[in-house]
Amino acid sequence: MKKIKLEELTPDDLNANKGTPRGAGMIEHSLREFGAGRSILVDKNGRIIAGNKTAEAAGSIGLDDAVLVESDGRRLVVVKRTDIDLDSPQGRALAVADNRTSEVGLEWDKESLGWLSDQIDLRQFWFDDELEALDLPNVVDLVLGTDPTEEEGAPEVEASRCPHCGELL
Repeated sequence: MKKIKLEELTPDDLNANKGTPRGAGMIEHSLREFGAGRSILVDKNGRIIAGNKTAEAAGSIGLDDAVLVESDGRRLVVVKRTDIDLDSPQGRALAVADNRTSEVGLEWDKESLGWLSDQIDLRQFWFDDELEALDLPNVVDLVLGTDPTEEEGAPEVEASRCPHCGELL
């Protein structure tokens, strides 16, 4: 475990969560009101994998110091707050704030997700109809299970769904 400055970390330039102004405000308020409640996750190079919006909000309110705990992913990292009891109003409010800020602060960046859909299979995170509703670039090919690069020069096929059951036709 070592102390670092938050500025030593690099935000994810392809973060698929654009965030929302309301969510950013809620995260900032939660940090001011309750302090830090969870960790952020960085890769071996100090690039933020999870917690980009939290790191941004923390920096904006001057919460610049961080504790770095190295892990290989085979154990959970537990953050213990020594000043809060879950059954106190502050503890319960922090629990709600943690969940609600995640919900309110999420706005998918369709451009990033479209690019990522070429790198990873997004179907491990969304059902096909949910992917289609996101209206991402390349989503038709992903849902149909085709690779547009396999059939060069082939005409584009647009997927259609049954208006009653939603099944691909």
